[in-house]
Amino acid sequence: MTKYVKTICPYCGCGCSIILHVKNGKIVRTSPAVKDSINKGTLCIKGMLAHEFVHSPERLRTPLIRENGSFREATWDEALGMVAEKFHKIKEKYGGSAFGVLSSARATSEENYLISKFSRAVLATNNIDHCARL
Repeated sequence: MTKYVKTICPYCGCGCSIILHVKNGKIVRTSPAVKDSINKGTLCIKGMLAHEFVHSPERLRTPLIRENGSFREATWDEALGMVAEKFHKIKEKYGGSAFGVLSSARATSEENYLISKFSRAVLATNNIDHCARL
């Protein structure tokens, strides 16, 4: 039996509604929501294929840390701690202008706001841009 789940496409900031077709616990197809004010029953190619990355065997599910030229799995706490420590050292040595932040069209307005706040308050940089301008 196929279950239909209405959600928002993850690929850009438009907010198109999509229907995920779930069979035996796996997403097998994506289709446009017919009665939607944003995409009006249509989807771009990225939206139509939005489900393909979910069950990919190449998808990373745990953080990886490079040691001695190869990667090893790490916990989220270890990986985030390492990133925070390295960011702190860079900021201490070179200042906030050493950082540049590029936001994503896949992020929501609220997420972009948080990225902006994080960039200015934590990293102390005004070097912020958005991929839609590229």
